[in-house]
Amino acid sequence: MLERALARRPLRLLQDDSVDYTEAMARMAELVEQRKADEIDDTLWLLSHPQVFTVGRRTRPEHLPEPARGVPVVETNRGGQLTYHGPGQLVGYLVVRLGEDEGIVDYVREVELRLIEALGRLGLPAERRDTPPGEELLTGVWTTQTSRKIVSIGMRQSRGVTSHGFALNVDGDLTPWHWAVACGLPDVDMTSIARELGQASMADTRTAVRTAFEAS
Repeated sequence: MLERALARRPLRLLQDDSVDYTEAMARMAELVEQRKADEIDDTLWLLSHPQVFTVGRRTRPEHLPEPARGVPVVETNRGGQLTYHGPGQLVGYLVVRLGEDEGIVDYVREVELRLIEALGRLGLPAERRDTPPGEELLTGVWTTQTSRKIVSIGMRQSRGVTSHGFALNVDGDLTPWHWAVACGLPDVDMTSIARELGQASMADTRTAVRTAFEAS
């Protein structure tokens, strides 16, 4: 079973509705410093953002949206490439102290598996993918039956503590994904729970994710 493949790692849960991206980054930085000082436990922060494109360190200029689209583009210090945030998307920031023999890539794989578990609880089979040598990273989660990408993941670690996290498309407008090159993958087909299942509940999605990450 998938659950048995994951080590027990209970998380403290924070929840908000919509938070401006820049404000969220400032708050996340505070959480990271608190975790480094052992002032807080490992934390999962669930929230959403108003429309914004965020770009990682390797994002190519030609992958950016046209300014006329009117959606802010913000540079970040996370891994990964361009992604989109907006209403109807569940964002999860993970501030977690890694184990002594654990790297950020190991933890990203765990995040993928926990989100696959969450989607399974919602009735949507999903999978992670290994990246072929020399190809663009396939970090994230794809639907099993339609091969569409439903979760984007971009993380970093500093002094053994992680930051940033994942974006799970629940029931928002997918149109902005077509205005730029998501994840460095020109042919990627981004999807949502609503698109795949015909309906979606943000409340149910939050519950499934919270359960998969053992967050309370």
